[in-house]
Amino acid sequence: MTIFLRWFQRPDILATETPKGPWGGSGDDGTSGPRNPWAQPPGGRKTTAKPTALDEFLRKARGSGGGGGGGTGGFGGMPSGANARALWAIGVAIIAVVWILFTSVHQIGPQQRGVVTYFGKYAGTLDPGVRLTMPAPIADVTVVDVQKIRTDNFPVGDGENLTLTGDQNIIDLAYSVRWDIADPRDYVFQLAEPNDTVRAAAESAMRAVVATTTLDQAIGTGRTVIEQRVAELTQQILNDYKSGVRIQGVAIKQAAAPARIVEDFNAVTAAQQEAIANLNQSRSYAQQVVARAQGEAASFDKVYEQYKLAPEVTRRRMYYETMEAVLAKSDKTIVETPGGVVPYLPLSNAKRLPNPEAVQTTPAPAAAAAVPQSGAAQ
Repeated sequence: MTIFLRWFQRPDILATETPKGPWGGSGDDGTSGPRNPWAQPPGGRKTTAKPTALDEFLRKARGSGGGGGGGTGGFGGMPSGANARALWAIGVAIIAVVWILFTSVHQIGPQQRGVVTYFGKYAGTLDPGVRLTMPAPIADVTVVDVQKIRTDNFPVGDGENLTLTGDQNIIDLAYSVRWDIADPRDYVFQLAEPNDTVRAAAESAMRAVVATTTLDQAIGTGRTVIEQRVAELTQQILNDYKSGVRIQGVAIKQAAAPARIVEDFNAVTAAQQEAIANLNQSRSYAQQVVARAQGEAASFDKVYEQYKLAPEVTRRRMYYETMEAVLAKSDKTIVETPGGVVPYLPLSNAKRLPNPEAVQTTPAPAAAAAVPQSGAAQ
């Protein structure tokens, strides 16, 4: 019978086991599902957790000497009692030491200077190295870099910087200003916005100098003079402000006509060049005329000197030279009348001088045959 009953039982593989608890129990305590691992383990065994350092510190801070949360004092669970006051004193002392070390020790680099103030009043300048001062808020140290070369570009970006020249022309001017710190004390105390002050002074100086400069000087060889004058004027303005800033130099990067009037500017430039060329040509012609007149005057003076020595001879010579110059370009016939008889002269067949204008345009005609005459010469 027993064997028969076992045969009707379900196989073990189909049986559903009760899930065991995390502590190794079989779950026979009447509960179903997984057991809470922090609950009491099966068999009534209890485990006691070892207190951590934080728990021990909180227990001592409360001054209770034991668990249960008893002995807390103050407000909001803050420590109280003699031990609590000692801990507070130690914490405050640590914070004070850290604050003093953090605000009293200053590392000044080789290129830096430290401006020290006591309650806002200037007290000195720290040199490079590790320096000590009174802690904050008694002392305050402002570190500035005195060797860094700062550069301001005008204009900022790709915009235009239109400037009026002394001859009423407009140019697009781009330049840069380099400066550094000469006096840290004045730099910190005299200027609220050092960069803005330097830019304003440099721009004012540039416009003042360009206003006294012609266009040719601004876009040509006068740039070096303009740069030097702008640097000197900017330094003078900043010295009047006691800014502690030193101007290292000014460099003009571009000086040209504005983009929207380039064609008109080129036309004006071409007209100016043509006017200069015409003026030079007229001056050359005037010099030639004056030189020729001076030569004729010198020649006349020499003739006059000879005339004073021999008036009759000089007069006759001048007559012959004048007649030679006049008759050399005209047709002429010389007739001698011996015995008062005038011979027959066929003038229509006489040899004539060629016309200079006709010689240049048409070939010269064949020479006419000479007509024999008695007592006549050509």
